[in-house]
Amino acid sequence: MKQCFVIQGYGKKTDYTNGRELDLDASYEIIKIAVESAGLECIRADEIVHSGTIDVPMYERLLNADLVIADLSTYNVNAAFELGVRYALRPHTTIVLAEEQFKSPFDMSHIVIRRYKHLGEEIGYKEAQRLMKELEEAIKQIIGSPVTDSPVYTYLPQLKPPQLVPQLFKSAVSPSAPKPSITLAGTSPSPVAEIIGEDNPSAKKMLDKAMDSIKNDDFSTAKLLLQEINRMRPEDSFVVQQLALATYKSKQPSVLASLESACEILKVLKPETSNNPETLGLWGAIHKRMWEECGRLACLEESISAYERGFYLKQDHYNGINLAFLLNVRSLQALQNGNQEEALVDYVRAKRIRMDVIRYTGPLVDKLEDKHGRYWVIASLFEAAIGLGDKQEAAKWEAQAKAMDVSNWMQQSRETQAIKLKDLLTQYVELTNNNN
Repeated sequence: MKQCFVIQGYGKKTDYTNGRELDLDASYEIIKIAVESAGLECIRADEIVHSGTIDVPMYERLLNADLVIADLSTYNVNAAFELGVRYALRPHTTIVLAEEQFKSPFDMSHIVIRRYKHLGEEIGYKEAQRLMKELEEAIKQIIGSPVTDSPVYTYLPQLKPPQLVPQLFKSAVSPSAPKPSITLAGTSPSPVAEIIGEDNPSAKKMLDKAMDSIKNDDFSTAKLLLQEINRMRPEDSFVVQQLALATYKSKQPSVLASLESACEILKVLKPETSNNPETLGLWGAIHKRMWEECGRLACLEESISAYERGFYLKQDHYNGINLAFLLNVRSLQALQNGNQEEALVDYVRAKRIRMDVIRYTGPLVDKLEDKHGRYWVIASLFEAAIGLGDKQEAAKWEAQAKAMDVSNWMQQSRETQAIKLKDLLTQYVELTNNNN
């Protein structure tokens, strides 16, 4: 069977030009259906089962694959590099995709880029059907009657594609080849193999299982799997982010130790200067919990700084609602220390940010099909209404949140946060009245 190799990041990636977060796995599902419908086998790098470095099988597929589809959405540098390698190796049978808001950072006017619309968490049904049909037809045409699509071979028509030179007198097992794994009698398979149910699982299988574990509140399992994926793909920011999340959520060996470990993991992404809202949100969350554990003012300030940058970059509910809460925390502290003007500034800012959260997030509720994503949007709107003193709106969003079939820990998290916020606001009002 002919093979299609897909060049694309995996998991959720951030478009740094506009702060949008796209789930590239949702894009890949559509690509895979179209490829298989056209009669080809479809594989992405994270699905390759391999020992050692991924580079060898990746370059082999860039050379040998009957078709390559490259998705440049979110300005993935690795995808652009691999597309360039493919163009240098093969004169034809390469398709380029990009989300509709992609703006090329260099001249690609001579390259056909097929566009699709991504909603962030998912791709709408009509758009998915359109893209699948367009891709399937394009694949059949390109495979059936290949024409030069590589700019390298277009402008250098005398160039001949390279071919692998057979190795004479090759030993049965190359000295540099990875050694096969051997399980001795009486020994146990690795913990990862036990979790997945097979030896040497692909990165995609491990990541899918890890994400399911996170959704099911099994952070210890997710941490174990993500550590292995991170070993295989240390440069993948999404894996680093999820590993940091699973690490601090696991609370092992202790709450504070897990937070410190998560900090060290996330430092690879340089959160102090990062413009990635997901990284900033995690950095803020870790330091928020550190503040709750140790009470160090530096942790509170670091958390506020991270959430603030993340919110103004992405204008999202997660960074915004947490920023508002921590501004209320700092406002109360200032009031307790006699700094009424500083307290008022943070108090007013918190209210304005909640109004922004409602303005940015309210229209998304009915558009989100992902249950978990929709729940957290509703939870943020519920908290924003409480912070603004709008009891009617708070009751509406609370009823919708309670009616949703989600994990108990998600409901408890929302309820606990609401209690904390109400207590903060009550203390602020009481102290203000006493000072007057």
